[in-house]
Amino acid sequence: MATYFKGRGALSNPANRFAATRVADVADGWSLQEMPDSIATQVRPERARTLITTNQSPDIPFEQSINPYRGCEHGCPYCYARPSHAYLDLSPGLDFETHLFYKADAAQLLRAELAKRSYVCKPITVGANTDPYQPLEKRLKVTRSILEVLRDTRHPVTIITKGALIVRDLDLLGELARDGLVNVMVTVTTLDNDTKRLLEPRAAAPLARLKIIRQLTQCGVNVGVLVAPVIPAITEHELEQVLAAAAEAGARYAGYVILRLPHELKILFREWLEAHYPARAAHVMSIIHSMRGGQDNDPRFGSRMRGMGPFAQLLRARFQLACTRNGLARGAAPPLPTSLFRAPPDKSGQIALGF
Repeated sequence: MATYFKGRGALSNPANRFAATRVADVADGWSLQEMPDSIATQVRPERARTLITTNQSPDIPFEQSINPYRGCEHGCPYCYARPSHAYLDLSPGLDFETHLFYKADAAQLLRAELAKRSYVCKPITVGANTDPYQPLEKRLKVTRSILEVLRDTRHPVTIITKGALIVRDLDLLGELARDGLVNVMVTVTTLDNDTKRLLEPRAAAPLARLKIIRQLTQCGVNVGVLVAPVIPAITEHELEQVLAAAAEAGARYAGYVILRLPHELKILFREWLEAHYPARAAHVMSIIHSMRGGQDNDPRFGSRMRGMGPFAQLLRARFQLACTRNGLARGAAPPLPTSLFRAPPDKSGQIALGF
């Protein structure tokens, strides 16, 4: 039977795919202890050697990214980043929401990387894996420290978030926007508060995200809406409503991503689906299979984000029509200039010979 924990999205903590052993709970009648109704969050620093990650995937529209955090307290059970916790020998389930890591000395690391003579300026995406404005950011300010470096060096940046905390940094974003150096994609999965509470327990409410779009637009930031993930028979019927509401709030472009279920995520999502939508679970998975070649997941480039088959084609047509109707540009964010970049001073101790 599923166990519910207050403010958490996952219902269990399955072993990660690299674990050498498996542990299963067995009700033998001996333990009479009551289960806690909540789990505390544990936070630890991660001593990274580099901050910028280079992307090689042909279906992702950026070459460089920074993720200030590992794990995410938003607790979305559909999050494709959950399986990455397996590399830390942790579960992609509840561990992903409760064992969080932050990039210590992020600003210093970034300055050092940008100061290298070999560095070639290309737009950086912040938050491609886990949300840079999850609740932890309010206290640690890692994302803000990164934006300060990018502001000082006039480096182009795209931010992806569903966190209302981004408006705290309107001062930095406004400065970047004056030089056309920032795009922000606000993720809006649903406009229904009840659905949001099940899907994204600790993320901002739908109306708060529309307010984010409005405030950023008023500050001169170029804002888009990302409808992700589109979940068949759960949220897909809202596609047109979400795009219309985002456009009315000031969004200028839009994208969408079909639900992906890589690795352990297929276990976690099925568990969540059976617990919250038992009457619809089989239907939802049937549609997913129709878009994924009969499987839970299709990792192939070109189809993993959009799916295949009649349902995927219809969804694509609906998206295109809704964008046209609401004056939204389709696809990736507009290109950002790199010519304004000013490398920070190299403090490595090396002396330039000036040859």
